[in-house]
Amino acid sequence: MAGVTDDGLVQLLDLLKGASYDFVTPTPATHALVRRRRPAREGSLLRDIFGWTRPFHAAQVDASLLRLMQAGDLLVETDGFLVSRLRVSTLGGRYYLHSAPTTNAAAVFLGPDSYRFASLLARSLKDGKPFRRALDIGTGAGVGAITLQDLCPGAEVFASDINPAALRLAGLNARHAGLPLRLVEASGLPAAPATFDLIVANPPYIAGDAGKTYRDGGDDIGTALGMDWARSSLDRLSPQGRFLLYTGAPVIEGRDIVRDALAALCAERDFSLSYEEIEGDVFGGTLRQAAYQDVDRIAAVGAIVQAP
Repeated sequence: MAGVTDDGLVQLLDLLKGASYDFVTPTPATHALVRRRRPAREGSLLRDIFGWTRPFHAAQVDASLLRLMQAGDLLVETDGFLVSRLRVSTLGGRYYLHSAPTTNAAAVFLGPDSYRFASLLARSLKDGKPFRRALDIGTGAGVGAITLQDLCPGAEVFASDINPAALRLAGLNARHAGLPLRLVEASGLPAAPATFDLIVANPPYIAGDAGKTYRDGGDDIGTALGMDWARSSLDRLSPQGRFLLYTGAPVIEGRDIVRDALAALCAERDFSLSYEEIEGDVFGGTLRQAAYQDVDRIAAVGAIVQAP
């Protein structure tokens, strides 16, 4: 049954691509606000169903689309309406299935951070330096891994995640794109292979969200998980290998604690560090939480660590 369901989802992505479907995922707050404005309507029905996840009636959609949604086990009935279990977003010409809504621990998230992460990868790897084996840690919907495979088609690209639901959707997204990702269920780095030329990560970085795997960055104001991945990654880089990190960095009294921690980690190993602040203020509402009482802001940052 899973194979039939998966086939239906890939065929759905084919249909959306053929219809020139396009949807850029906003923040959850923006999504909730816009979603409430009006019901699904004919002129933007595909975006309403798969982007904004607005409720719709079966009579509003073409029979072939309804069959694909049924085959993909996407339909949820509520108050006489239907709602899609999954959303579809576009990024870099690729189509990504991901969760709708993102309210449970096993949700597969794709949002503004995903777009910034993909942009960081494209900018950082534009030097054309080849990599034979790469890893995207915590791949989620597969944005990092698929972007890497697009940037270097001949490379062997691994995608790891602790969430089986994420690996399934990442695999379907890669299958639709015609890309041969190596999917591995793991918490952090997989046990094998031993080394990688390139490791990338976009870890969760919000403190106090233990109920949501895709958001919970652990202790140290949400930075613990990202730094654990960084330490493990530096130990698994091949000579001249690179580790690319996109994350959120709490800034306290002008001090970026992620930059300081990465600088200390690189100094221990004689690795080089390149660091940039991509966005000065993200998830500002999070500062209301007790864990952030001393934090001035959360910056979206990108780091490149180079092995000697």
